[in-house]
Amino acid sequence: MPTKIRLQRRGKKRQAYYHIVIADGRAPRDGKKIEKIGTYNPITNPAEINLDFDRALDWLMKGAQPTDTVRAILSYKGVMYKKHLLVGVRKGALTEAEAEVKFQSWLTEKEAKISNAANSLEEEAKSKADAALAEEAKVNDARAEEIAKRKAAEVEALVKEVQEAAAGETEEAEAAEEVIEAAEEAVETPEAPAAE
Repeated sequence: MPTKIRLQRRGKKRQAYYHIVIADGRAPRDGKKIEKIGTYNPITNPAEINLDFDRALDWLMKGAQPTDTVRAILSYKGVMYKKHLLVGVRKGALTEAEAEVKFQSWLTEKEAKISNAANSLEEEAKSKADAALAEEAKVNDARAEEIAKRKAAEVEALVKEVQEAAAGETEEAEAAEEVIEAAEEAVETPEAPAAE
């Protein structure tokens, strides 16, 4: 069995991250490794990949076989493209300087794509947060309006009660004044004693 470049699982349940390792193909997944050349954390957005580029390229040139996932990671980082260019140099298809120029141009394009993707993710997250804040503000305004209506209704009810009480008091006051006037008249004009 040839040497493999593969992932070793680390972390907790549902929070896995991986070490990118060089291991014998017969060794168990999380078993003995020859060398650790990087890490891969798929939980973050975008996924975080730390890779020792030179060691990965060296192992590929020596014939180490990457697994499918590691091959995708190595392609993403440019290791597979660099190996392709070095094989072309070895066969005489291009010079080492041409290969380096091609790789550097590919690398700058790739970095631009990655930065654009990261910026778009940040903008999308910001727009979602802004939309959530606007929605929350609408809900808060609606609640404040409802509370203001309830308070206005309560104030109107209190005003009516006070007006009714004042009207009742004025009627009672008028009735009391009439009784007082009648009493005063009765005191001023005593009734004649009844004839016997």
